[in-house]
Amino acid sequence: MQFDHIGFVVRDLAAGRETLQDGLGVSAWTGIFRDPVNDVFVQFGRAPARGGPPGICYELITPLSAASPVTAALSRGVNLLNHVAYRVTSLAAEADRFEALGFLVLGPPKPAVAYGGRPIQFFLSRTRLMVELIEAPDHEHIYTTAGDAA
Repeated sequence: MQFDHIGFVVRDLAAGRETLQDGLGVSAWTGIFRDPVNDVFVQFGRAPARGGPPGICYELITPLSAASPVTAALSRGVNLLNHVAYRVTSLAAEADRFEALGFLVLGPPKPAVAYGGRPIQFFLSRTRLMVELIEAPDHEHIYTTAGDAA
């Protein structure tokens, strides 16, 4: 497993970008992805590296519709620091491993627009840690400094 990102649910992508830019120094952004399968808009940002490996990647997530799975989190103000995501070679193999460890499967694999249609799947540990697995081991996000670019 290779770390990919930490996901945050936000009401507004622009406000989320401002928070991460001002607070964490995030200055490089991907375009905005409209993902109707997962019913969300997402955007990835990264703080610049300071003499080491690239900074942490953050994902901002906002609902595409009122039926979005993240709408409830926003309305209740919970699970806004939503998940930790990892890229894997085989989603099926890792899903089997997670289930054997007692993780709850939160739904079937679904294609994700931000990963070129590659499948993603979410799991919840007994300690309520949500993990996203992404079957895209070699995926690289493409960043620019224009945070609102689509």
